[in-house]
Formats: sequence, structure tokens, C-alpha cells
Amino acid sequence: MKIDQGDKENETTKLNKYAFACAIVASMVSIVSGYDTGVMSGAMEFIKEDMGISDTQQEVLAGILNICALVGSLTAGRTSDYIGRRYTILLSALLFILGAVLMGYGPNYAILMVGRCVCGVGVGFALMIAPVYSAEISSASSRGFLTSLPEVCIGIGIFLGYISNYFLGKYLSLKLGWRLMLGIAAFPSLVLAFGILMMPESPRWLVMQGQLGKAKKVLLQVSNTTQEAELRFKDIKLAAGLDENCNDDIVKLPEKFHQGEDVWKELILRPTPTVRWILFAAIGIHFFEHATGIEAVMLYSPKIFKKAGVTNKEKRLLATIGVGLTKIFFLLIALFLLDKVGRRRLLQISVGGMIIGLTILGFSLTMVDQSNEKVSWALTLCIVATYAYVAFFNLGLGPVTWVYSSEIFPLKLRAQGASMGVAVNRTMNGIVSMTFISIYKTITIGGTFFMFASISVIAWIFFYFFLPETKGKALEEMEMLFTKKSSGKNVEMKTDPIHNV
Repeated sequence: MKIDQGDKENETTKLNKYAFACAIVASMVSIVSGYDTGVMSGAMEFIKEDMGISDTQQEVLAGILNICALVGSLTAGRTSDYIGRRYTILLSALLFILGAVLMGYGPNYAILMVGRCVCGVGVGFALMIAPVYSAEISSASSRGFLTSLPEVCIGIGIFLGYISNYFLGKYLSLKLGWRLMLGIAAFPSLVLAFGILMMPESPRWLVMQGQLGKAKKVLLQVSNTTQEAELRFKDIKLAAGLDENCNDDIVKLPEKFHQGEDVWKELILRPTPTVRWILFAAIGIHFFEHATGIEAVMLYSPKIFKKAGVTNKEKRLLATIGVGLTKIFFLLIALFLLDKVGRRRLLQISVGGMIIGLTILGFSLTMVDQSNEKVSWALTLCIVATYAYVAFFNLGLGPVTWVYSSEIFPLKLRAQGASMGVAVNRTMNGIVSMTFISIYKTITIGGTFFMFASISVIAWIFFYFFLPETKGKALEEMEMLFTKKSSGKNVEMKTDPIHNV
């Protein structure tokens, strides 16, 4: 029976269910990561009331998670090269369990900080490894969808944190409420730890270990056809410096290759022009993700709504739940647009909308700040602008950052290159979360959002000039895409669904 070419293309471009299931399990660790961010936005108000901590202590408590995540992300790259992607995800889940238990116990500020730090290291591991694992098991046609799942799970986690704030804060005592908010994250982390053990290892990591037989077996599971699996297998072997016709189950590779040694030299000390451009793009997109102010809105939204004129604590928490719902809704839309519209176009639309939202938010908060009485129209405008900003961020910049940075590095440099991007991401996240209160007390809260709007303009220009489109490209094609000397014809390599695996 003759197979129609259209049927053949549909077979190779449709989403593989097994790869989808693996990406979901890997991404679930990001739910806990997001929960730790979301729950702290409301828990801080209860902690301040219970322990009597200062504004500075609040900033440190909020931001220390990201400083410790910086340590985790820098460690995660080498760790995942050494023990594998799967066990790195498991390690992240175990850190979340320990951190949640310490924070839930929380007899004093010091123990609370220790628990927050442990969770921070777990966040660093989770943010780096979940997108990398998802990218490495997916085909080019579905990579944007699968690699953005961790960001969607972060959004779900943040939303669950907001829900936890509202209900546990409302129905439990002050001392028990915030402790349960922080400690409850240990339970899903424990379940996740068992789920991770059922996942296969990344086929690309297995090739780096010389375990070709196991890698091919996994590729057959995560590909829709044997032909697709074979083509992906050949591309990965070539990227690892092996003969594409090598069919041995186990081959001997240099120790420094499969344990990630000499990678820092190739990334920083002696990078090729192509690697330098890739690193510049990855660091740039991670820098602007948080320099444009998203953490200020997600972590301090109750304070922003209070400044805007929402005086009731329960109403502020309800308005914050609306922020979480907006985030999830637009992340889900982005899931289906990444592989159709493309990363670059979504970034341009997203950042353009963010500039408008931040400008309106800055204006409305300035009007409220300068008025001696309640300004209803400005309050409404502030809430609408906040939701609009969150919507546009999660339509593009939020998910694209993680998809883009996890797919552009060459195989040998991918884990540690991605970890550098996450380190920059956490650094900026920590800077924004630990300085937001101090900055808005210095230049006013409206002025702070005008500042974020200005940074967003610079971000749009950066993305336009330095980030080429990666939609539909195989991971092994990225170096050609970032080679400046390539002609337009060479950059636009084959795009048929069979080739781009």
C-alpha cells in the first residue's frame, strides 16, 4: 500500500504522546518552584505581622531565594552533565522537600531564611534542567510546545500560591496559616520524586556518555516513526563527534566530553564567534526577562494594589489571584503559538505590549500618589494595566526565554550554557525583588514602572537585532543559524518535518 506524502508529514509532525508525558513530569518540578514565588507574595504580610520583621528583612526574605537559585543554576549544568538530566530533576525535588519542611517549621526568622535558601537552590536546578530535558527529548516540530511547559507549570504554581494565601490566611490562625502555606509544598515534591524515577534519561545525554544503545531505545519511544528516530539519532551522533553510521551499543568517548569538562573554556575563555553570539543571546534574553519588572509585579502585587487604593487585605489577595489567572491563561495561548508564529515574532509583540502596560501602570500609580483622595479611575486603570502587562509578558517573553535559551546551545555546551543563562536570570530576579521597595521609596512607585518601561524599549531593540528565528530548526542546526558568515540560503536549511528532528 502506498503511503501518501501528506500522511507521512502529519505522522512526523504530530505530538508524540510519550515525549509529552515525559515533559509534563519533568515540568512538574516547576510547579513547586512557582508556588514558592507566589505563596511568598502573600505570606510576607502574615510573617511581618507575626514576627514583626522590617521592610529590609522582607526584601531579603523575598530575594534570597533568587540569590541561592543563582548558586543552584551554576551548579546544575555541571551536575546534569555528570549524573544526568533525570537525576538532576530528582535532586531538585528533594531540595524542595527539605526547604518546605524547614519553612513550614519556621520557629524564627533564621530558620525561615535557611529553608528559603534550600528551596532557592532547588529552584536554580529546576529552572535550568526542566527546559533542557524537555528540549532534548522533543522533535523540532513540537519543541516550542514541550519546552514551554515548565513556564506554564511555574504559572500554575504561582497561581496555587495565591490561592493558598487567600484561603489559608482567611481560615487559619496567624501562626499556623503562613507556616502551612510554606510547608505544604513538601507533599507534591515527594510524589514528584517517585514520578521522576519512571522517566527515561535524555537521549542526547546518553549519547554523550557513549550509551548509544540506550539512546536509540529512548528515541524510538519519543519519535513517531522509526525513520524519524533514525534521523534524530544520526544528527545527535554527528553533534557528539561520532560516525553517523556507528551502531555499537556502547562506545568510548573522552572523559572530558561526557563529564562536561573544558566547557567553560569553550563558552567564556576561547569561544568561537558563533558560540559567543549564542551566549550573548541567551544571557541577554534572561537579563531582560526580569530587568523589565515582572518579579516586582508577581511578588509585590498586593503592595502595588495597596498603593493604588485597595485598602482591604482580602480584596488585595483576590486581585492578586486575578494576576495568577491571567498569567496561566496567556501562557496556555503561548503554548500553541510558539511553534506556529515563532519565537522572534512573539517576543516583538510581547515586549511591545509590555511597554504600553508599564507606561500606563506608571501613569496611573503616579496619579494616585499625587492625589490626596481616592481616584477611582486611576485605581481601575492600575488594575487593568497590571493585568495587561502580565498578559503580554506571558504571551511571549516569559515562555520564549526558556525555550530559546535551552535550544540554541550546541550539544556539549547546552547544559552549562543554559545554566549561565539561568544564573543571570536569578541574579536579575534577586536584584529586582530585593530592591523594589527601596527603589519605589526613592523615585516613587510610578517612577519605578516608568523605569521598567524604558528598559523594555531597550529589550525590544535587542531582540530585534540579535535573536534570529529558531522555529522549526533541529537542535543540531542552531550553530549554522548563529553563524554570521552564513548566507540567507544556508541559514534557511531544510524545513521538512522529516529532516527537522
